[in-house]
Amino acid sequence: MKTKKTKQSSAFEKFATNVSKAAGSTTAFIGAFLIVVAWAVSGPIFDYSETWQLVINTGTTIITFLMVFLIQKAQNKDSLAIQLKLNELVASNEYSSNSLVDIESMTEEEMIIVQKYYHKLSALAKEDESIRNSHSIAEASEQHERKDKNRTKLRTRNITKK
Repeated sequence: MKTKKTKQSSAFEKFATNVSKAAGSTTAFIGAFLIVVAWAVSGPIFDYSETWQLVINTGTTIITFLMVFLIQKAQNKDSLAIQLKLNELVASNEYSSNSLVDIESMTEEEMIIVQKYYHKLSALAKEDESIRNSHSIAEASEQHERKDKNRTKLRTRNITKK
């Protein structure tokens, strides 16, 4: 990317991001804890009435309901950003499998098939002499066979030299 264009985020997007950050802070937790303590302490003053119980139930229900949407909006944006960064990394590496660039649009069944390839890839990597070797799905078996042949040749040469 040569040019970087910044678009104005929607007001809701900014609001959701800021509220999500604030809700996850220590200050927010302490504030919520103090509200619950104040509510519990006020119980005897209100004779633990139904209205007293209804205040905390209604308040927490409304806050929880609204926070679900705000946090989900912020999470969707973060997930998309991470997905795009990972796509860029996969696309930029000449040895990686480009079939993974758009994996999030695959069905679950298609992802399970890819997962099976990675299990095979993992098994091949465990058989390698070095943990620093890496493979892509497309070339893993071929490269592993080539390495096995080379190892066999080396062992044969070492045996015949003795």
